[in-house]
Amino acid sequence: LKKALLEHLKAKRTIRRSRHASLKRKGLGQIKNLVSITERPASVEDRAIPGHWEGDLIGGSKNSYIATLVERHSRYVMLVKVANKDTESVIS
Repeated sequence: LKKALLEHLKAKRTIRRSRHASLKRKGLGQIKNLVSITERPASVEDRAIPGHWEGDLIGGSKNSYIATLVERHSRYVMLVKVANKDTESVIS
């Protein structure tokens, strides 16, 4: 009975596959050579020496993005609006 009903389906397959699961399997969206924040040196962790910066990218609505840079010692923050989330536009 199940095979008879499957013939009438458009895709002719039993289960739906999520696009998210297939991307995860292919390794897309994963950062290569990732260094965990727990592995940062002690001199950076205690914020005693100036000159260590942290960066992040914040995604907003309608494909708007803000790159953030924070100096760990003084906690000075720089915010820059970037056109898109490509590496070239964020770094420049």
